[in-house]
Amino acid sequence: MENSSESDLFMSKISKENDFLLGTIYIIFGVLSLMGNTTLLFVAYRKRSSLKPAEFFIINLSISDLGMTIFLFPFAIPSAFTHRWLFTEVMCMCYAFCGVLFGICSLSNLTVLSSVCWLKVCCPNYGNKFSSSHARFLVAGVWCYAAVFAVGPLSGWGQYGSEPYGTACCIDWHAPSYSTPAMIYIICLFFFCYIVPCTIIILSYTLILVTVRGAQHAVQQHVSPQNKISSVQTLIVKLSVAVCIGFLMAWSPYAVVSMWAAFSDPDLVPPVAFALAAMFAKSSTLYNPMVYLVFKPSFRKSLCRDATKCKRTLCPCMCQTDSQQKATASLSKLNTKDNCNHTWVSNGLNETHQSSRHCPKRQTGHYLDITPQKTARILVGSTQSEVAVSQLSIEMNSDFL
Repeated sequence: MENSSESDLFMSKISKENDFLLGTIYIIFGVLSLMGNTTLLFVAYRKRSSLKPAEFFIINLSISDLGMTIFLFPFAIPSAFTHRWLFTEVMCMCYAFCGVLFGICSLSNLTVLSSVCWLKVCCPNYGNKFSSSHARFLVAGVWCYAAVFAVGPLSGWGQYGSEPYGTACCIDWHAPSYSTPAMIYIICLFFFCYIVPCTIIILSYTLILVTVRGAQHAVQQHVSPQNKISSVQTLIVKLSVAVCIGFLMAWSPYAVVSMWAAFSDPDLVPPVAFALAAMFAKSSTLYNPMVYLVFKPSFRKSLCRDATKCKRTLCPCMCQTDSQQKATASLSKLNTKDNCNHTWVSNGLNETHQSSRHCPKRQTGHYLDITPQKTARILVGSTQSEVAVSQLSIEMNSDFL
């Protein structure tokens, strides 16, 4: 990077105002991604004993997102603010290697997750046999698959170089114009790391959607509208679809611009287009923790429980005051109650708790308090049964929480 030609490659090709805006956005993305993914990993560690096999892929996705945040943002942010790549050519290759490794790992991880969801929903006879050991094996396979394409340019199959906008590094999109191995690498990368994963993801969730709708139609024919079954599998599928859509929306602009540069003259592609596409690609690190921490009940409740413990540890005086106020309020409610016989009747559903009170005049005594029991309807084939949630296994019980 000592001669003028190499120095020009690492100079920014966009305006200083756009670079400053890009650096500011990268700071926001980096902070949110670091907080979100570390929080998600902490919650997963706290509930590690009750993790389901499919949730191993969510943890792996957070690890790859966190790796991209740690190894890419600290180099991209100062380079954007200084209007040039600040580091050496070796660091440029390391930056590009990490970007390809973690990016392909995330996309491959989502592909495997969609296939596992399809197996569990559409083929339950085989999906129920999917265990944690299978999940660990597939996670290792995802990293090996990503490593093959990340190591390729380091071994002569393809090349790493500066991005067309100058302040970051990735695959050298000029190399296919004069190198046949580089062209073959780009074609394989586009086909096996974008077209095939996207096809599998779309096909898997389409089949899942058809299966879930068919199951809902069958349930509506056998169960009254007041007692519809809320499927945990449907929730997992919705969350997985949300993460996949966010990831594909983030990476699709970069894939389109990259193919434009690889199969035509790269100089015809505006540098701003590459800069915006790279910014959208880096935003993919935000979606996974946002979706699962906000919308998955077990993760959200675990986070709230840990936050409450932390609050009690850091602010014991405040928590003690709050508990005293709650105790006083509960005692006042008890003192205002009439002495009468209570009989509570519940059908087991949260939305339809019913109660009846029998309070004969001028009659006092002890009251009967029957706590409502939550029940779950289990559909097996065309038959259904209703059991108490407390009688389910620990794994099934955690789904209802």
